[in-house]
Amino acid sequence: MLPHMSIVVTVQGRDLTQPDIETIHQLIIANPDWHRTRLSKELCLLWDWRTETGLLKDMACRTMLRKLEQKGFVNLPAARRSGNGQRRIVDVPHDDQPITTDLRSVSPVRLEPVPGRGLLDDLFHCLMDRYHYLGCKGHVGEHMKYIAFDQSDRPLACLLFGSAAWKTAPRDQYIGWDRQTRRKNLRFLTNNTRFLILPWVRIPHLASFLLGACLRRLRRDWRSKYGHDLLLVETFVDRSRFVGTCYRAANWLRIGQSKGRSRQDRNHRLQVPVKDIYLYPLTTDYQKQLCGQP
Repeated sequence: MLPHMSIVVTVQGRDLTQPDIETIHQLIIANPDWHRTRLSKELCLLWDWRTETGLLKDMACRTMLRKLEQKGFVNLPAARRSGNGQRRIVDVPHDDQPITTDLRSVSPVRLEPVPGRGLLDDLFHCLMDRYHYLGCKGHVGEHMKYIAFDQSDRPLACLLFGSAAWKTAPRDQYIGWDRQTRRKNLRFLTNNTRFLILPWVRIPHLASFLLGACLRRLRRDWRSKYGHDLLLVETFVDRSRFVGTCYRAANWLRIGQSKGRSRQDRNHRLQVPVKDIYLYPLTTDYQKQLCGQP
């Protein structure tokens, strides 16, 4: 590779050269009236940066631009609104009467995929924000959301699958891929980042039942929404709060522990709880595919 084309930085899985950085500079200088959203969309068009279904990856591009600014490579236009862009949570009325029974009594349980913005999406974020200990103000990148309802249309649980961890040694060693292959194929993984059984629901075996129901349809739903396959699901269980019983009951594999760091820990100073790492393969040959060319 010619010296002037050498990689300067890798962000959002994209290798950027000095000419790429210069292109961003020139777009900003030549278009001082562009806001960050316009800049990210124009850059996606220029680079033909799209999903498998042909949509512009402008959210990924916007995240890339923010990270480039944090690293000192570019100076972006001022943000059009203050804050961190978290969504406003709408208070959606919902049935919170105690449900203490067995699984058969509430069956059939309906697992409803949550589409784009709308009443179901508002309900999902209302429940997550109010009852999950981590909350849920929003998400970037590819994701799937589900709400489980009982036969009487009462909400029972919420699940969110989002971006996989960029790197974690136990998982990467278990898969057997190298850094370059991981960067290329990480999109074939997803992370069960939130799992909430609503606090008034007491139904034995509900959690493992819902995990199984989700995993049976997740691959198909993901292909339909994003146009590419899923091969492996991961999750991180905070042992200071949970023991991971439902994941083990649903046949997930515990393959190690995290090091007590966060994906936001750029300076290796932020301490977070050590978490158990669980994996669930969606195909029998997931290691072969992840280490090669799916």
